[in-house]
Amino acid sequence: MMTIKRVGIIGAGKVGIVLAGLALNAGYEVRISGSGSVEKIALTIKTLVPGAIASENKDVVANSDIIILAIPLSRYKNIDADLLKDKLVIDATNYWWETDGVREEVLDADSTSSEQVQAYFKHATIVKTFNHMGYHNLQEEAASKNSSKRKALFVTGNNHEAVDKVAQFVESMGFDQVVHYNLADGIMTEPGSPLFGASLTYQDLKQTIDHFDQTEFGKKIAASKLN
Repeated sequence: MMTIKRVGIIGAGKVGIVLAGLALNAGYEVRISGSGSVEKIALTIKTLVPGAIASENKDVVANSDIIILAIPLSRYKNIDADLLKDKLVIDATNYWWETDGVREEVLDADSTSSEQVQAYFKHATIVKTFNHMGYHNLQEEAASKNSSKRKALFVTGNNHEAVDKVAQFVESMGFDQVVHYNLADGIMTEPGSPLFGASLTYQDLKQTIDHFDQTEFGKKIAASKLN
């Protein structure tokens, strides 16, 4: 898998803007697209993340080594499934009722959100990360490797090589990584879990995940759908 030099971000909201800034600071070439026209977001990009290139989805994907999905989960099917063919894709999305609406209209009940994103973009390789820490924390708490205040992100996916590549990318963005090799484990960091919104050091994040009862959490999620 190629060395990552060019980062493409689909989504020019708060998370997308923050990740664009971190990627620029880390020395990457950054392209970013939004839901509106290029002209519509260009001024925002120029003001908030000068140096990033505002573009449309097709150009972002064609000129990037890695793609970050930083859009409301309910909108991923607005993107042509073939657009991300053969791409390494970070899924930074979460289901959030305020923006996504009724859960059952967005997600099937029998698998996790990232598994469904992977099923839709079946020719892409999906790795889940950047989804469980708030955008303020991502922006303010990125730190050098030797910093005692450095925080960690959970990174998981089914493709070992891709997960390792994304973990290296997360490292370069200023965060330690707790790595799993099962995309379904991403449910442990989604809204409703103790890890969602948490900003933890590597040891604290690893300890929390190691003691996390995924089966019990799954039961709570299933029960919540019946209420």
